[in-house]
Amino acid sequence: MPYELHYWPMIQGRGEFVRLALEQAGADYVDVARLPHEDGGGIDAMMERLDAEPVRAPFAPPFLKDGDLVIGQTANILLYLGPRLGLVGASEADRIWTHQIQLTIADMVTEAHDTHHPVANGLYYEEQKPEALRRAAEFRENRLPKFLGWFERVLARNPAGPRHLVGDALSTADLSLFQLVDGLRYAFPTATARALEATPRVAALVQTVGRLPRVAAYLASERRLAFSENGVFRRYAELDG
Repeated sequence: MPYELHYWPMIQGRGEFVRLALEQAGADYVDVARLPHEDGGGIDAMMERLDAEPVRAPFAPPFLKDGDLVIGQTANILLYLGPRLGLVGASEADRIWTHQIQLTIADMVTEAHDTHHPVANGLYYEEQKPEALRRAAEFRENRLPKFLGWFERVLARNPAGPRHLVGDALSTADLSLFQLVDGLRYAFPTATARALEATPRVAALVQTVGRLPRVAAYLASERRLAFSENGVFRRYAELDG
């Protein structure tokens, strides 16, 4: 049975971190909400499956269905998929460290999102623009370089060398750092370029991941949606300073 990924069909969002892992592994999966309605797909089908879970319903998409098991939260999904897709080290220490990095990536994704929605998700960007300008300045000047600096140190201190975040093989953390930086380059091109100049190991890893044959093929395919002002990473020129 293929994995069933459930996420909003019109944006990359947090579901893209899961898609990249599935694509790199060549896994058999179905992006349910992107299927036609007549094939059991669409947003309504996704929400019906979310609401139908009787005991352990995820809070929101993305969620993954593998047989009878339903798993929510991006980092938790990747914790589950990592050993099944061969994208995490075999030791418990490697699995926990990979998950810790993944949770830190999730923290930064939230902070990037909150630059354009610092007051409330239910308000339009234009309704909270003054607050967004202040929040984005703090993100650009302090948080973005602090996060990327931490990933740089993780790479520099990896006993197996700086080609990967954990050990000597590709992991979900490497793929997710690629997606994070790709989103930051879209939303904050000037600030991100400046931060990457100070973090050459991060820049090198992102370049390497983007050139992996399966990742490159996915990025060039119609399955890879473009970034837009509806997703987590949004480009507003004024927020890039």
